[in-house]
Amino acid sequence: MKTAVIMGSTSDLPKVEPAIEILKTYGVSVEVRCLSAHRVHEGLAAFMAETNQNGTEVVIAAAGMAAALPGVVASQTVLPVIGVPLSGSVLDGTDALYSIVQMPSGIPVATVAINGSKNAAYLALEIMAVHHPELREKLLDERRKMAEQAMQANEEVMAKYKE
Repeated sequence: MKTAVIMGSTSDLPKVEPAIEILKTYGVSVEVRCLSAHRVHEGLAAFMAETNQNGTEVVIAAAGMAAALPGVVASQTVLPVIGVPLSGSVLDGTDALYSIVQMPSGIPVATVAINGSKNAAYLALEIMAVHHPELREKLLDERRKMAEQAMQANEEVMAKYKE
C-alpha cells in the first residue's frame, strides 16, 4: 500500500503533515515531496514518471493560491489524485479551491476542503480499501469508535440537561 503526498512549498508542510501521519498510522507507505508545478516542473514530471511505475495507488497534491500542482499531477497520471487547496493568500484558500475543483473534462482531481489534508488521507485510504480488505476493516473500526464517542457525548449532554 503506497501513496505519494506532494506539496508546492515547504511552508505547506504543517498543513499536510496530518495526512501523512494518518496514512502512516494505517500502515501505508508515504513518499513525500515538495515540488512546485511552476518552479520545478521537470522534477515534478520525473517524480510522476517514477510514481506511475512504482506501485503508488493514490496521489495527494496540496497547493495554495493558483494551485496548479494537483491539476498538473493529474495530467501526468491516471492514478486517483486528491487535491488539497491550502489557505495562505489574501483570498484565504478560495482561489486554490476554485483552481483545483475546476479541472477540464478528462483530467479529474478529487477535491477536499480548504486545509482538508486529513480528509484527503481518509479518502485515499477509502480508495485503497477497495483492494486492501485490512484497510477497510481498520476504517470501519474507526467509524465505530467515532459513533461510540458521539453517542457518549450525546449521553453527557442529555444527563446535564435532564429535567
